[in-house]
Amino acid sequence: MNIREITEKNEQITLSKYACKSKDSRGRDLPQNKCDIRTEFQRDRDRIIHSKAFRRLKHKTQVFLSPEGDHYRTRLTHTLEVAQISRTIARALRLNEDLTEAIALGHDLGHTPFGHCGEYVLNEIHESGFKHNRQSLRVVEKLEKRGYKEGGLNLTYEVKDGILNHTGKALPTTLEGQVVKISDRIAYINHDIDDAVRAMVLKEDWIPRDCTIYLGSTHRDRINTMIRDVINESFDKDVILMSDEIHYYTEKLRNFMFEYVYLNKKAKKEEDKAQNVIIQLYNYFCKNPSKLPKEIYDEIRNENKAQEKVKDYIAGMSDRYAINKYLEIFVPRFRT
Repeated sequence: MNIREITEKNEQITLSKYACKSKDSRGRDLPQNKCDIRTEFQRDRDRIIHSKAFRRLKHKTQVFLSPEGDHYRTRLTHTLEVAQISRTIARALRLNEDLTEAIALGHDLGHTPFGHCGEYVLNEIHESGFKHNRQSLRVVEKLEKRGYKEGGLNLTYEVKDGILNHTGKALPTTLEGQVVKISDRIAYINHDIDDAVRAMVLKEDWIPRDCTIYLGSTHRDRINTMIRDVINESFDKDVILMSDEIHYYTEKLRNFMFEYVYLNKKAKKEEDKAQNVIIQLYNYFCKNPSKLPKEIYDEIRNENKAQEKVKDYIAGMSDRYAINKYLEIFVPRFRT
């Protein structure tokens, strides 16, 4: 019996009856020989971590564009916080931590530069629309290259399902995916408050008084309250949820953030410029596909899907790469 088989046997013994065991995975689109050390979900986690799309997250906006300071969240640090919260909940509920971690690390791989304002404008200008969860799935299925005929990372069904359904109305089919879905919300509500206070867009005493009473008056206390509530309400159940009371104040806090931060002109004062960068780049490359990187242009000539490839190219850009590409194309350079 090899190490992977020992791990799979231990999962059958120690994990909850509601957990998704590695041995029971629905598998991959392209069957592969199994690793003798890692389970299928551990392999998926490692493939995501080693992907180029994952590395680019460090230079993609979470909320604040081009912040002055090293302590603001980026899309990568957000992803790591989601993974940490998800693993805490999964371990307490005796769910599969490896599956949970893989979904958490991959859930935002398809996010655009400039955060949700980039997603919004790309959804407006691209003919078939744009949603970052669908793009994250496309990244792991098609865009990342690992030598497979169809591209992609060839992940398991369960990880891809969790990535696709981490946002929106649909629930992931596994409890591990549901854990990531609720952990994503816990993470961004709380760390966005922290960043907004740091940016002086928000003051702690503006937070609704009843939210601080029921959830906590500090960043740490609010996260602790939400995590404990999810664990208590979901223990030994076939669904992941919050209590009605904590859910109500969590949603109230989220609505407060939309009013004071996410839609605040001071917090988002650079968004018009950022959206213009994406619009100009999108239109330019749609009209001039030969200016795309050679490997992308070669695919366009073979498949005749210029708009789709342009959308993929722009969505994959980091903030700084998009700005530099804009300057290169649209801003004249003077000789010295």
